[in-house]
Amino acid sequence: MIRVPTPSSTADVVRRTFRVILSGHPDGEPPWVTAIGEPGDSGWFGPGSAAWQVNGSLATLVGGPRALMMQACHPLALAGVEQHSTYRADPLGRLQRTNLYVTTSTFGTTQLAEQTAAMVNRVHEQVYGTAEDGRDYSAQDPRLLLWVHVGLTESMLLAYQRYGRGTVDADAYVNDMAQLARALGVIDPPSTADELTTSIDSFRDEVSGGASARSVARFLRFPGRALPVGAWAPYEVLIRAASDLLPAWAHDCLGTSPRPRIVQSLDTATCAATIRSLQAVLGPRSRAVDLAYQRIGIEPVDVP
Repeated sequence: MIRVPTPSSTADVVRRTFRVILSGHPDGEPPWVTAIGEPGDSGWFGPGSAAWQVNGSLATLVGGPRALMMQACHPLALAGVEQHSTYRADPLGRLQRTNLYVTTSTFGTTQLAEQTAAMVNRVHEQVYGTAEDGRDYSAQDPRLLLWVHVGLTESMLLAYQRYGRGTVDADAYVNDMAQLARALGVIDPPSTADELTTSIDSFRDEVSGGASARSVARFLRFPGRALPVGAWAPYEVLIRAASDLLPAWAHDCLGTSPRPRIVQSLDTATCAATIRSLQAVLGPRSRAVDLAYQRIGIEPVDVP
């Protein structure tokens, strides 16, 4: 159960709760966020990049949960999560660890990005075993790494295209994310939006879902006391929006059903309003983005 520090105002409640949920740190600013502001270069991408535009937006609140649902569609990737994580006791943990890598790699210095990638790779060395169907798996398997990568990249891109501010060059974003993938051992990741689609399609014979995938989907829809009570309503909005972005075959894997178009339209409007409200309270940029701009000594540039 996440404990949020006592706030001084309603806006402070939202800010503190939001930052604690995404970082897993009791004061909302863990050391890895602070490290983004330490002296150094502009990092792998820098201001004006598609990676900064997408990964610094609140649309990631929809993209992150969708990426988890996509990952659950692959039985070997799911086996690694179920056997080597405590996602039911700490369902936000995986989201927070993904947030750590994506944020530091996107906005940190080159040195910080490389250090974080090395840390993730060390963790992956310990993740291996045998799935329920008898097949062996390893988190260092380039094929599984590719699946996790393309699911994350597509999820963030689709979420931004629907809920982000402004337009983004899809090819540039996929190419930027390929840098993060190569650092984790992905071989020849897609570098254009068309290649991303082709790569995801190549997994159609490998995804299958099943009882475990359906169980994960049910849990993600409502993680219960793992979230502060005040976050239940906005989380319901975000997870519905994430589910609406799934392809039909993913719904088959997860045992869910696409909602009628009119309901999806209402979901989209509600989610857009929720994100706008959060943006108004949290400010135009995250703490990580502000620190990155401060580090390189230029004024922030906001997307209209």
